[in-house]
Amino acid sequence: MPRPTPLSLPPDAAAFRVALLAWYRRAARPLPWRENPSLYQTVVSEFMLQQTQVKTVLPYFARWMQTFPDFAALAAAPDPQVLKLWEGLGYYSRARRLHQLARELVAMPAVPETTEQWQSLPGVGPYTAAAITSITFRAPAAVVDGNVVRILARLTADDSAYRDGSSAAKAYTALADEVLNRQDPGDHNQAMMELGATVCVRQNPLCPACPVRGFCAGHRSGSPELYPKLAPKKITQVEVVRAWCLQKGRLLLHRANGTARRLAHLHELPRAEHLGLSDQTVVGGQLLATKRRAITRFQITERIYQLDGPVPTRNTDLVWVPITQLEAITLSGPHRRWVRALLPSMPPR
Repeated sequence: MPRPTPLSLPPDAAAFRVALLAWYRRAARPLPWRENPSLYQTVVSEFMLQQTQVKTVLPYFARWMQTFPDFAALAAAPDPQVLKLWEGLGYYSRARRLHQLARELVAMPAVPETTEQWQSLPGVGPYTAAAITSITFRAPAAVVDGNVVRILARLTADDSAYRDGSSAAKAYTALADEVLNRQDPGDHNQAMMELGATVCVRQNPLCPACPVRGFCAGHRSGSPELYPKLAPKKITQVEVVRAWCLQKGRLLLHRANGTARRLAHLHELPRAEHLGLSDQTVVGGQLLATKRRAITRFQITERIYQLDGPVPTRNTDLVWVPITQLEAITLSGPHRRWVRALLPSMPPR
């Protein structure tokens, strides 16, 4: 695995830390989990921010704190309530793992304080463990995510080619640890993430506003956006056929069972195979909508067709939900939007 070149001189690294921290304390966004920080708020925010932008997380975080103000309240909540509050935020395994984590923590005689202990808990990997323990317990652990990789790659103008973000993060872990401010690791980590999210962005980085541009070899090269050098993602096209079955004021939905890896207990419009039908059979109905979305490396095109007449419902995961109760169940985010958009245009049946 190729390694980036570390900052060349210790004095440069020390000056970098000072400049970064001074900027953060002056310019950091006033986010709710920073205003009155606690272990619980830090944990919840870190789970929510995985693969999700801050602006998307903010309203969810506020509602979550009102409903589940601490680990005990979250641990005592039933699974459906937790998933319902997470609805629309995506990557629902995060909610389930956060729920499981709360239950384990309230059962412990003492809260763990080291990164190693936290990594043994549900849903907590190296990055999340470093963020939680450095912010809450001042543990000297550096976070390494896409933002941090981008900053370090540009600081060093590293020409190494990396297969993906994960391999780059592993390669930069030693450098991130070397640069870490051990006197204030929590604020240092938050400053690195803040810099990557607001200034050292992927496209068109705001170099004139960067507090550490004087240390940056990528900036001196004139082309900081060339770093890091990651192989392009291989995009896989996926086609999905779904059925719209609205009868007697009820909508037919598929509820994923508890063993489903990604959507356990969530409702979605049924696919043709859920009904025991071929795609060709469902496609024979009226096309109501074509929806496109991206999940990781998958570009998904979903077509929703109206299915009239008798509907085979031998699949025990299929449920007829009265329209009046649709808001009470948990739908995956895209399907909630699709159902809300389609219902007003449907004649009574």
